[in-house]
Amino acid sequence: MERETGTERPVGSPPVGSPAAGVVHSLAQRHETLATVESLTGGLLSASIVEIAGVSGVYQGGLVVYATELKSELAGVPAELLAERGPVDPDVAAALAEGGRQRCDADWGLATTGVAGPEPQDGKPVGLVYVAVAGPNGGEVRQLDLDGGRDHVRSAAVTEALRLLAERIHAADEASRDDAGTAGAGRR
Repeated sequence: MERETGTERPVGSPPVGSPAAGVVHSLAQRHETLATVESLTGGLLSASIVEIAGVSGVYQGGLVVYATELKSELAGVPAELLAERGPVDPDVAAALAEGGRQRCDADWGLATTGVAGPEPQDGKPVGLVYVAVAGPNGGEVRQLDLDGGRDHVRSAAVTEALRLLAERIHAADEASRDDAGTAGAGRR
């Protein structure tokens, strides 16, 4: 087995504290599932997730919908939305996340769409990326304006999508704790 210099983990395996490891661990503790829908990352997001040991109890699966028409056909994004705004749009990102969540019967959906380059697309600049999460209590979309080459844009999109999911899981945990505290208030 090939190893990274100075470490005890196989080459290509995620570090223990990786964003993917964090979300997989959190979802496993919550007994919740995840699905992904990817455009510009083309499978990079799902690959980062499935590298984590024990992920089979969490990860339902994912869709790679690089072609615009597949965003509608497979992920359920309204064709009218795609026709009006194109694939690089915050509402499209939100629809991708929710579509993945529904189509894969998961608690959480995580999506990426954007322009990795090297050329602008449909008037959208290289580095414009939207990452989105859909969960049991709604969703969120984050716009990223990334610099660097194609590989950097794609890998940064993966990291930021996982970070957004981690934040939403943490917020859901906080809300659950607050609800539990409120429910116990006034009882003696």
